[in-house]
Amino acid sequence: MSDDTQKKKTALVVDDDFAIVQLVKANLEAIGMEVTVAHDGLQALDVVQQNIPDIVILDVNMPRLDGWDVLWELRNSRKTRHLPIIMLTIESDGESITKGWSNGVDCYLPKPFDPEELVTMAQRLLALEDEGVYVDG
Repeated sequence: MSDDTQKKKTALVVDDDFAIVQLVKANLEAIGMEVTVAHDGLQALDVVQQNIPDIVILDVNMPRLDGWDVLWELRNSRKTRHLPIIMLTIESDGESITKGWSNGVDCYLPKPFDPEELVTMAQRLLALEDEGVYVDG
């Protein structure tokens, strides 16, 4: 299969800050990804139920259902426990970062962030997924 016919990688960006969503979306689309957005945790879980993305970029502080609860739901479902997840959040204290790692995030990126760093993290996680590191088992 040539690169032209390969399915585009998909990302779900979950954040209630419109400016952050637009920044992340634009940077991921610039590398050829198809991006879906959700503005709260419940909406994110609905989106995942309809179509599981290749990667999730997830904020912590959101209305209706926070990122910790979304992370728990994704990690405790057989269908989504393998999903690469980048936690992108203002929560930059050591306790929050440790909580993220211990609850299964693949990368933890505090805001403010460098969009190039986020894109590089996403590309590396997707490459690992392609190599079979993330296996639904």
